[in-house]
Amino acid sequence: MSTLPACPKCNSEFTYEDGQLLICPECAHEWSADGAADAATDDDKVIKDSVGNVLQDGDTITVIKDLKVKGSSLVVKVGTKVKGIRLCDGDHDIDCKIDGIGAMKLKSEFVRKV
Repeated sequence: MSTLPACPKCNSEFTYEDGQLLICPECAHEWSADGAADAATDDDKVIKDSVGNVLQDGDTITVIKDLKVKGSSLVVKVGTKVKGIRLCDGDHDIDCKIDGIGAMKLKSEFVRKV
């Protein structure tokens, strides 16, 4: 059996080592092998929608305001549903694909969780 610790996020026992990081294949969580300080910084990052609901990868959201697409004449209309979002770092913290427009990033303040 492996002597590696279980995943701190989902408690999976199937973790593996990649360089200095430990990786969970079930939830894709990565953390440092030498301390729990990195796990605390990952948990502190919480992204909320316009009404305060916590967003997670794979959620379905609705756009609450007409959004102009920079560099084109397209507009993301109010009420557009977006399925299977991914959360990312930065000013625009939602990465998604919108039907008819394509891949783009959105700010969480302009969406609501469905």
